[in-house]
Amino acid sequence: MDRLDEWRTFVAVATKRSFAEAARGQGRSPQAITRAIAALEERLGTRLLHRTTRAVSLTDDGALYVERARQLLAEFEALERSPREAVELRGTLTVAASVLFGQRHIVPIVSAFLDEHPAVDVRLLLHDRTVSLSEEGVDIAVRIGALADSALRARLVGHTQSIVCASPAYLERHGVPRTPDDLRQHVCIAFTGTTPIPDRWAFQSSGRRDQTVRVRAKLTVNTGQAAIDAALAGVGLVRVLSYQVGDLVAKKKLKVVLRSHEPPPLPVHLLQLPGVPTRTAASFADHAAARLRRVLS
Repeated sequence: MDRLDEWRTFVAVATKRSFAEAARGQGRSPQAITRAIAALEERLGTRLLHRTTRAVSLTDDGALYVERARQLLAEFEALERSPREAVELRGTLTVAASVLFGQRHIVPIVSAFLDEHPAVDVRLLLHDRTVSLSEEGVDIAVRIGALADSALRARLVGHTQSIVCASPAYLERHGVPRTPDDLRQHVCIAFTGTTPIPDRWAFQSSGRRDQTVRVRAKLTVNTGQAAIDAALAGVGLVRVLSYQVGDLVAKKKLKVVLRSHEPPPLPVHLLQLPGVPTRTAASFADHAAARLRRVLS
């Protein structure tokens, strides 16, 4: 029997005050437990237990020894746990994204990450505005479009396309616009969440310079989902990002127009503050980047 087993056996007898109870707890015979304690006492050169036919009690030396044995066993168990705990990710992450992108892509990514790392907590902030990582305590943010802050660490994970679409019912009633200029004769839905001038829509035609058209915003809303819902209801044309309505276009609930005039695709980046990230933040960034590249490819 090694020292650890000796200590465990002695602590079990001292705790239960019974050789038989200690034997049952360890799945051994009472005789084996008795021999183990006798061998321990012989090696130490002192009696650790008072034995009677009715009870077992600790001697003074036994009381001192059992406390030290408990401490050593606890330290050994902590030592055994430490490599696992060093590998295990833990802590709280704050992640930010726009509302629809977060709902459609980041929530599933976060859910999968939490399943894999139960010691991690996540605060998910969904806003249709530009979030300041430093001021709002954000570890990782998803940003769509050109980057203005070059001090941030950026990882490109894909692209999304700005498109114009409407319900088939609206297009049947009002006709399909063939050029950006035609939008001036149409009813449009403006979304204020991501641009300070929601009624200015930019286009780029093959062989022509960029063109910006001021549309007639019959309805102005402050969330992307409200703009999409209005388009589905036949209110008018709406400018959205392709990931926001891909399923609706596939089901033919919305129809994309002005395909040949679409501006260049918008980059999608994962952003982090400069410096060395925590292991948890770095692991989540890798996890999110791999999954976003698949859905945005």
